[in-house]
Amino acid sequence: MGRGRVQLKRIENKINRQVTFSKRRSGLLKKAHEISVLCDAEVALIVFSSKGKLFEYSTDSCMERILERYDRYLYSDKQLVGRDVSQSENWVLEHAKLKARVEVLEKNKRNFMGEDLDSLSLKELQSLEHQLDTAIKSIRSRKNQAMFESISALQKKDKALQDHNNSLLKKIKEREKKTGQQEGQLVQCSNSSSVLLPQYCVTSSRDGFVERVGGENGGASSLTEPNSLLPAWMLRPTTTNE
Repeated sequence: MGRGRVQLKRIENKINRQVTFSKRRSGLLKKAHEISVLCDAEVALIVFSSKGKLFEYSTDSCMERILERYDRYLYSDKQLVGRDVSQSENWVLEHAKLKARVEVLEKNKRNFMGEDLDSLSLKELQSLEHQLDTAIKSIRSRKNQAMFESISALQKKDKALQDHNNSLLKKIKEREKKTGQQEGQLVQCSNSSSVLLPQYCVTSSRDGFVERVGGENGGASSLTEPNSLLPAWMLRPTTTNE
């Protein structure tokens, strides 16, 4: 009959347990040697019996070198894992801090708006009132400064417009003065170039002849026949002293 499958559980018989330990230990050492030779692997095997007796196997002549390598690898692995865990914990803490900060800011905002004041103590209400007074003073100061700046800007703009208007009025007056001088020069030129014509006073004598007085030489002109130059209705009779 073939050997049956051994059930993996603690052997209660002490002698059988000791025999099984010796056999399995030898097979384990043999397998460790085989895998190190076939696969060119570094193997370190440590076995303690139930009585505390040490059994070991290492592919290197010095077990400590393999154990140091194992410690370095384990330490670096722990560092990476610890770093990831630490970073995750930091993110969790940062999130909690930011969340608490947001809640405090929202509560302060409601308090500044006059809401949720029942939970505040007398000291907290006095502090809130002081903060509001300080904020109102700062707001009023900034408002007054903005008003002064706006008034100053308007005054500068008004002064610039007045200067512009004065400049335009000055130009208009200069243009009118120049235009008047040109018109005066034109009138003087026309008066100097005009020809003065002699003026005559036409009278009628008793003889019916027309007499021209005030001629070119200031004396009387010769008598002309009546109605020879002017119509009768333009002649006014003159009376002479007899």
